[in-house]
Amino acid sequence: MTNKQTFSIVHLRRGKEESLERRHPWVFSGAIERISEGIAPLEEGDIVDVVTKAGDFIARGHYQIGSIAVRVLTFEREDIDSAWWHNRIASAKSLREALGIAHNSETTCYRLVHGEGDLLPGLVVDIYERTAVVQCHSVGMYLSRMEIAEAIRAVYGDEIEAIYDKSSQTLPFKADLGAIDGYLWGRASERDNIVLENGLKFKVNWEEGQKTGFFIDQRENRDLVRHYSRGRKVLNTFCYTGGFSVAALAGGAREVVSIDLSERAVKLADENVRINFGDDAPHKAIACNAVEYLKDIDDSYDLIILDPPAFAKHHKVLGNALQGYKKINARAIEKIRPGGILFTFSCSQAVSRDLFRTTIFTSAAIAKRKVRIIGQLTQPADHPINIYHPEGEYLKGLVVYVE
Repeated sequence: MTNKQTFSIVHLRRGKEESLERRHPWVFSGAIERISEGIAPLEEGDIVDVVTKAGDFIARGHYQIGSIAVRVLTFEREDIDSAWWHNRIASAKSLREALGIAHNSETTCYRLVHGEGDLLPGLVVDIYERTAVVQCHSVGMYLSRMEIAEAIRAVYGDEIEAIYDKSSQTLPFKADLGAIDGYLWGRASERDNIVLENGLKFKVNWEEGQKTGFFIDQRENRDLVRHYSRGRKVLNTFCYTGGFSVAALAGGAREVVSIDLSERAVKLADENVRINFGDDAPHKAIACNAVEYLKDIDDSYDLIILDPPAFAKHHKVLGNALQGYKKINARAIEKIRPGGILFTFSCSQAVSRDLFRTTIFTSAAIAKRKVRIIGQLTQPADHPINIYHPEGEYLKGLVVYVE
């Protein structure tokens, strides 16, 4: 640790400390009156102290350029050193052990660090068997990636044999860090590419796949699809690696069709089905536009899954995003067989739970079908929500029954 951590001080405007006093972990640029630099000029990713108008210490965190100017690491005057990183990673692991997610023979992939939910804003760490995949969403976390890797090694010991950094696509574009994905320590063996989720096998490609390689946040919702699938013909749109498709087949679906625009995704969905059920499973994967495919399905399906990518990554495009959700849901509700079940999701943080529910209500009204909510879904426990940071509740889902 260098003394530079405390040399730059962020001075807040009068009254702008209130959200921090409620322990919200962000300082917005508009709340800042001025910044006092120390010996070295302030650079993005540096650790800064945040003080009130009167000069009273209130928080310490990573400075960044943009509307969120500081991501708070701590509300205490404490050094952000190797012991601090170790304690935060150990705390995150302890929670997963308490939840029964770590050391689970039926599920060998889980989220270890979920940003603000684990008091580590800007950092995601997922565990796949014996590999930890690190994804940094802020410059400060990226500059600390080796300390983070050392903390993971210290906490996990020989439970982990490789740590992979996959931050190149999640760092702020203007930071221009020249980040290249690669192993920070060790190297994964072939067997680590196959993980278990609720006893089902999935091949994960963290080097080339989306996010960290697998959408771990849908684990419990996939298990619910498994529960509802017996005897049904299932359509899994935006299927990616076929997680919901595998779950549906495991639940006794009579046929499953997986749709994704990506050729690579549908091939991987096919491969995951084959790993679990062999070559003769009643499954077909099609590379095409899911929105267009929904136009012509008539009443072919009696269970449909809509799990699109985030239509709204920020509030500026919220209106267009809601139109997108409304369009695909209206089509699915209109086309699904009587007595059908629709699983529909939004992973857009900008779309609130109430707004998403209102959008599905509008879709049902457009389709002119009788629709009842039979389930309300969210992210699993290894994606915890910091109670002081409600924005962390990003995954919303509804299960609806259509007469």
